[in-house]
Amino acid sequence: MTDTIAPTTVYRLRPGWRLQWEPAQGRHVLLYPEGMVQLNDSAGAILALLDGQRDVAALLAELERRYPEAPAAELAQDVREFLADAANQGWIRHD
Repeated sequence: MTDTIAPTTVYRLRPGWRLQWEPAQGRHVLLYPEGMVQLNDSAGAILALLDGQRDVAALLAELERRYPEAPAAELAQDVREFLADAANQGWIRHD
């Protein structure tokens, strides 16, 4: 499934959904009309970079810059798996 995510794919949050930092919870949350999804640090870091302009290759480059201790191949695999899962859950979309 993650093989279908092209480096040039540009993702954005689903319309009507919003990423927000919740100080009381100390984490990012994804708000949508019917509720909220609490995110772990990795998910929050990835979703915060989905601006509808940055493609997957640029997203990976930025994450590699921010987290140089993470092996690039593992980071890329984890990000692709998360993007596939988030798309399947309906959190994100691409044009």
